[in-house]
Amino acid sequence: MSIFSTFIRVSPSVNTALEVLRDTQVKLNNAERQMSSGLRVQTVKDDATYWKISTLTRTDVGAISAVHDALGLAASTVSTASTGVSSAIDIVTQIRTKLVSAFETSVDKTKLNDEITELKQQLRSVGESASFNGVNWIVLQDGEDPTEPHQVPGSLIRHTNGSISIGMLNYEGVASTGGTIVPADARYLIDDQSSGTGGYGVLTSTAFATDAAAAKNYVLIDSKNGDTSGQVEISLDANTTKGAIVDMVNTVTAMLQQLNTIGSAFGSLETRINLQSQFAGNLSDSLTSGVGKLVDANMEQQSSKVLALQTQQQLGLQSLSIANASYNTVLQLFQNL
Repeated sequence: MSIFSTFIRVSPSVNTALEVLRDTQVKLNNAERQMSSGLRVQTVKDDATYWKISTLTRTDVGAISAVHDALGLAASTVSTASTGVSSAIDIVTQIRTKLVSAFETSVDKTKLNDEITELKQQLRSVGESASFNGVNWIVLQDGEDPTEPHQVPGSLIRHTNGSISIGMLNYEGVASTGGTIVPADARYLIDDQSSGTGGYGVLTSTAFATDAAAAKNYVLIDSKNGDTSGQVEISLDANTTKGAIVDMVNTVTAMLQQLNTIGSAFGSLETRINLQSQFAGNLSDSLTSGVGKLVDANMEQQSSKVLALQTQQQLGLQSLSIANASYNTVLQLFQNL
């Protein structure tokens, strides 16, 4: 065995310097990765528990964001419907005022009727225009079921078993379509279904005239497609009696009461949607913040760490250079032995 062979076996300086340099490089790569991504837990190997929690929570945040967007659309839809009902209330109130004016014997009922006709046309226009993104909640059309409530996603619910469900916000439909239609069944402004008589629309239903014990089946406007036989659209002429006017005023008053009920329901739903939208936004922020506390890197700390490791890396390179220089010197001393 030569003295040179013995030196190689017992001198660890070069290997030690390399090991230190490798360890420093690994730490530096990890610190730079955290600086680049902003995450200290980026993969499952970084921390299995925190990675699982963060992944699941981010999924929930994405779903809550989708619900928040749906609430935004729903708010616009309900606001449009609510605006339509509010406008209808104003117009029907004007019609009732003109009907009351017809009690005056000196009033020209024909001219009053011309004004009422214009207002009725405006009612039809309001109902058909109250549509957002192709959805109209106040005009009942063919293919729609009046018993089914209008629903919008309201919340994301994660159950204890890990499953999720979507909580819904409702604008209630008619309790039942069986039997005689009553004023409370009129949950729409206009009912244009061809399969009925307009009974589920306040302006097209005869239920209000029946409830007011009117002599005729008065409606404010006709259903476009429904069976309107036997119905009488509210109007005036020179021969309209005071008794008929009383019946019409009472019918319109009953319609106004139901319109106010519908308007109140839309207003309550609009408030609920706005509150739920705010909650969804706050919940998403809270979950995002909670995940950040688990997996986000401390950028100031990581920046200092990177600088320290870079300095340590330079020192390691110098140590390796010194070790190599010493090694080469020994080689030169013993190369001829």
